[in-house]
Amino acid sequence: MSNDVAPKRLKLRSKPSRTADKVFFAVAKAAGYSSFVLVAAILFFLMLRAWPAFESQGIANFIFGAGWNSTSDPQIFHMGPMLYGSLLIAAIGVALAVPMAISISYFIAFLAPVRVAKVATVIVDLLAAIPSVVIGLWGLGVFSPVAAEWGRMLSESLGFIPIFSNAVDIFLRSPFIASLVIAVMIVPIISSITREIFSQMDQEIIKGAMALGGTRESIFRKVILPTASGGIVGGVLLALGRAMGETVAIFFVLNLTFDDYNWFKILEPSGGAVASLVLARFNEALDTELSALLAAGVVLFVVTLIVNSIASYIVAKAQPWRKL
Repeated sequence: MSNDVAPKRLKLRSKPSRTADKVFFAVAKAAGYSSFVLVAAILFFLMLRAWPAFESQGIANFIFGAGWNSTSDPQIFHMGPMLYGSLLIAAIGVALAVPMAISISYFIAFLAPVRVAKVATVIVDLLAAIPSVVIGLWGLGVFSPVAAEWGRMLSESLGFIPIFSNAVDIFLRSPFIASLVIAVMIVPIISSITREIFSQMDQEIIKGAMALGGTRESIFRKVILPTASGGIVGGVLLALGRAMGETVAIFFVLNLTFDDYNWFKILEPSGGAVASLVLARFNEALDTELSALLAAGVVLFVVTLIVNSIASYIVAKAQPWRKL
């Protein structure tokens, strides 16, 4: 038999016999299936209300077209720039947040003295609990001018690279600033989960690697990260979901543009975010536009599920031993 063949997963064939076990089994099973029912119910309700918009605009035009005008004749509801902006801001925010979060977690779990680690843990957990509206107000009033200067320095130094070019010489309310605010929001989430994974690792594995002559860098890269990668990716997925669905914070620091895609110029004051679109237009929306906003919510909902499913598949392929 080949050594690559994994053993079959053992299954619990005996059913619960005691009444308490039967009740617990039934409650746990119902709770597990209820998540699927809840997701299906939300999707069904949104689709029911959003279908008139899909039907009038066309599904492809609604998702990939550009332009949002409720006063034109006929009305135009195309969310392409908003959807791309959500993905762009979330991707940049996660790319910035993951290294910081892992570094913080590594410091707390393996480097910091016990008292410092406890204080740092409390601070990180408190940061994770800050409401998004507070972070949005901080981003608008305090952080945006600072980040705009960072954007100006990037443009002056690296403006020959298209992603850092800025033709309008205005650096406020850009996808760059929105991504930084998102990174600030999701660093505590990823850090909290990663820290818990690091703290539950078998210390004997790490001590054994050190006894074999491993350095801190090699142990981190070859022992800690591979072992904890599943939990880290779980934290990243949770943070990605918040980043893609963030509303208020992005609305405060980003200039929404409906008519054209901002493909890569992240320092210019134009971008999009689906959730912020819904926030900006919901109060004054009539029935037709309200249906279009709910349709935008359906698209964001489905895209988030697809992204999470792809990431889960990648994790499962990268860690086949977790199926055992």
